[in-house]
Amino acid sequence: MYFESIVLYNRLMRYNWQQKDWPNFRFDPAAIEGELRAFAESAGFAQGLCSALPEPMPTEAVVNLLIVEAMKTSEIEGEFFSREDVMSSVRNRLRLQPPSPKHEDQGANGVGELMVEVRETFAAPLTEAMLFNWHATLMQGRAETEVGRWRTGADPMQVVSGRQDRPTVHFEAPPAERVAAEMEQFFTWFNASADEAAVVRAAVAHLYFESIHPFEDGNGRIGRAISEKAIAQGLERPALLSLSLEIESNRTAYYDALQAAQRGQRGNEITPWIQYFATMAVAAQKKASEHIRFVVWQTHFFERFGDQLNERQLKVLRRMIDAGLDGFVGGMSTKKYVAMTGTSRPTATRDLQDLLAKGAVTRSGEGRSVRYWLPSPRISPAVI
Repeated sequence: MYFESIVLYNRLMRYNWQQKDWPNFRFDPAAIEGELRAFAESAGFAQGLCSALPEPMPTEAVVNLLIVEAMKTSEIEGEFFSREDVMSSVRNRLRLQPPSPKHEDQGANGVGELMVEVRETFAAPLTEAMLFNWHATLMQGRAETEVGRWRTGADPMQVVSGRQDRPTVHFEAPPAERVAAEMEQFFTWFNASADEAAVVRAAVAHLYFESIHPFEDGNGRIGRAISEKAIAQGLERPALLSLSLEIESNRTAYYDALQAAQRGQRGNEITPWIQYFATMAVAAQKKASEHIRFVVWQTHFFERFGDQLNERQLKVLRRMIDAGLDGFVGGMSTKKYVAMTGTSRPTATRDLQDLLAKGAVTRSGEGRSVRYWLPSPRISPAVI
């Protein structure tokens, strides 16, 4: 009988929100001291790097990171948007001149606008109205989703994977009738916890929010935005990093760490989750510094070659550079050059050979496999 009672108790108490200590999260501060120091140092370095740059480089660095965050937070959820569309949304929402042409992809518009909104309102308290506005912005154009309101319905909100007829349930959130009360408690905690270390608060906020899973869709993207808001408030300035870039690079580790914390096997003692999140945030901050250097490299590149190139060449190089630090997918070919510029194949070949001779591009492959690439943008800090 005693064994059967234990089995029943474990079945009823599978998740963190079902534990008696919910939502009193606990962790060992001594276990994360190194990560906190590393994050403070890397955040200070990135801010100093950006602050030392002349305009418009700091603005372009911010734009670059917002675009990366918008695209990667979407890719984590299986949504892929054109960088050009997201860039247009971000630049227009920041009211940068000249205005970018608007695109029809409402998903790209929504996630780009959300990233700017999170940045511009980082210091404001987190409220129900703010999250409803974020959700409506993110979900614009999606008639099938309950927008700007907590989820409803009697069916369990589950995170699943695998076959549709034999799914694996990774997590089940609190029932819909509990969401409003849970979120009210979440807002109270978030707005009263500003003295907590930035990374710790961001980690707890992300786990806490994802465990409630208050929206029908968009919880991952909103949860990561809340984490960036927590970091910005801790730093007392908008954060210069993309958490989603680092998460997307190893989604398995992210989901494993999140699921382990949500399973509640240690109650709500979450030291391993804090350790994971802090280590990930440090890596994200270091990558942000690479993106800032990329903006510097881009500026130096056009200072060196800009007055040597014709309009076709400049147009193509800008498209290649707009692809970001990871580079233009597949490289530039003569066929792509013709499509982008509307010129003839012989002219495209001459233009590309001229770029190669000037050192503005490198080349790989032979015959039809020839591809042209930008010189490596991963430059030394000494260049700045």
